[in-house]
Amino acid sequence: MAARPSPPRVRIMGVNVSAITMADALRAVEDWIDRRARHFVCITGVHGVIESQSDPALMAIHERAGLVTPDGMPLVWMARKLGHRHTERVYGPDLMLALSALSAQKGYRQYYYGGAPGLADRLRDRLAGRFPGLAVAGTFSPPFRAATEDEDEATVRMINQARPDIVWIGLSTPKQEYWMADHLGRIDAPVMIGVGAAFDFLAGTKRQAPLWMQRNGLEWLFRLLSEPRRLWRRYGRIVPQFMIGAGLQLLRRKNASPNIQKL
Repeated sequence: MAARPSPPRVRIMGVNVSAITMADALRAVEDWIDRRARHFVCITGVHGVIESQSDPALMAIHERAGLVTPDGMPLVWMARKLGHRHTERVYGPDLMLALSALSAQKGYRQYYYGGAPGLADRLRDRLAGRFPGLAVAGTFSPPFRAATEDEDEATVRMINQARPDIVWIGLSTPKQEYWMADHLGRIDAPVMIGVGAAFDFLAGTKRQAPLWMQRNGLEWLFRLLSEPRRLWRRYGRIVPQFMIGAGLQLLRRKNASPNIQKL
């Protein structure tokens, strides 16, 4: 079976983001599973873009990813301003729900890796109840510390023996991106997707921002107000840094446009 053409990408502050819709993402994942082609998906918002500015290895991981979905509205707005007007938000929890529905129809097997003890099992129960027929191959909540080499090998064997089609990674950025890149070629499943807090949201252990806040790019504010002690340093750094970086990129593009037209 021939591979589908790769979806277009747009470079936002150096990170090559997929300029896609939710339908594009579903088609890509379905194609990989049908062809048993191994890929990983980065669900990337402002946090991932900013972390990549000071982490060349993380930037390179985004380049290797099969898809880098625009997880937040700021990336969608940037993609549209940079000429990709059809771009939609492909938000981690929404992608997880859409692929769970598709998997229940197609028989794709899921594996949930990550989260606090018991969270992956709770997520399994929630999603299996919501999507009758959803096949869950297994779950595992790793220790918070770094795994030893023997532990990591045992984890790879455990996941491969379960024969999943999609491995969902619920760690955090950039930990989940590093995990997927390190395990590409070792995990037999065709698809690994790093969804971070989607485990908590869909398991019901954390609240999601109201839709009006999501649509207006204010989800970061909701999360900050929900967990101020944990998140104030993160958002106090990444929000202004992204606004400045994105503004400078658009300004450079605007200044370059007349020169392009003269050539």
